[in-house]
Amino acid sequence: MTAVSLAGQVAIVTGSGRGLGRAYAIQLAAAGAAVVVNDVDAEAAEAVVAEITAAGGRAVAEIAAVGSAETADGLVARAVSEFGRLDTMVTNAGILRDTVLWKMSDEQFDAVIATHLRGTFTCARAAAIHLREQGEGGRLILVGSPTGQYGNFGQGNYAAAKAGIVGMCRTWAMELGRAQITVNTIIPTAWTEMTATIPIYAPLVDAVAAGRPLPRQVRQAHALGSPEDSAALVVFLASAAAAEVTGQAIGIGGDKLSLYSHPAEVASAFYDGGWNPEAIAENWATTLGASTQSFGVTLPPLDLEG
Repeated sequence: MTAVSLAGQVAIVTGSGRGLGRAYAIQLAAAGAAVVVNDVDAEAAEAVVAEITAAGGRAVAEIAAVGSAETADGLVARAVSEFGRLDTMVTNAGILRDTVLWKMSDEQFDAVIATHLRGTFTCARAAAIHLREQGEGGRLILVGSPTGQYGNFGQGNYAAAKAGIVGMCRTWAMELGRAQITVNTIIPTAWTEMTATIPIYAPLVDAVAAGRPLPRQVRQAHALGSPEDSAALVVFLASAAAAEVTGQAIGIGGDKLSLYSHPAEVASAFYDGGWNPEAIAENWATTLGASTQSFGVTLPPLDLEG
C-alpha cells in the first residue's frame, strides 16, 4: 500500500484546538503538511502545535473566531507568511446552540449560521482567491454533518448551516474546477463529549472513559469511532490521490466510509393542463405520496452482544 504524502504542502484547519479538528491537524502534519492550527482557545491551539512539533512536524497557532472576512484573510496570510504557500483549507470550526424552533432566539440562530455557514464561506473564499493566484490547484475540504443531510430535533440552525455547506460545495466545485481546485464536504461521525450525551450510548460511556475500544457493531452500524478515524478522509482528500474527487459529500466514522447522494427527484406525476389543488389532493396518495422520504437522524439498535 503506497503511503499518502503531503510533503511540502500547507494546510489550514479551523477549529482545530480539540476534537475532530485536532485530529485533522495532527494527521495532516503526520502526512507531511505544515499546518496553521486555528481556534478561539489559545491554550488548546498551542497544545496541538506543541504536539505536532514534538513529533517532528511544522505548525503554528492562529487564535481567532471564524466568520469574518478579516479572520479568513488573516488565516491565509499567516499560512503564506509562515510557510510560503497554501494548499488546503479545512473549514471545521463550529458551535452549537440547540433548541426547538419556538424557543430559538435570533441570537442562537445567527451565531450558528455566522460560525458554520458564513465562516465556511469567508474561509473558502479567502483560500480560493489565493489558490487561484498561486496557480497550482488546491483543496477546499468543508465539514458537514448527518444533521445537514437528514435534520435533527432541536438543531434547525445547525441543520440549515450544514445543508447550506453541501450546497456551496457543489457550486464551488463547478466554479473552481478550471483552476484544478477540488471542493468536497466530509460528513464525519465520532465519539465525542456530545456523542456521549446521547441516551442510546449511555452503556458505553464508562467503557470509553476507561480506554476500552468501541464494539465492532458501534464502529460499523453506528459509524462511531475516534476522531482520528475520521481524519484519514481529510488526508486523502488533501492528497494527489484525490485529484479527481470533487463536488462530493463523503461520510466517515469508525470503520465506515460512505458516499452521500445528491438530491434528486424520486417521483413525478403529470396532469393535463396543469395541476390545481383539488387534483393534487385527489391524486397525492397514488402519485408522489407513495414516495415521500424519511427525515431525522436515526440510529440502529445498540447490540453490545454482537
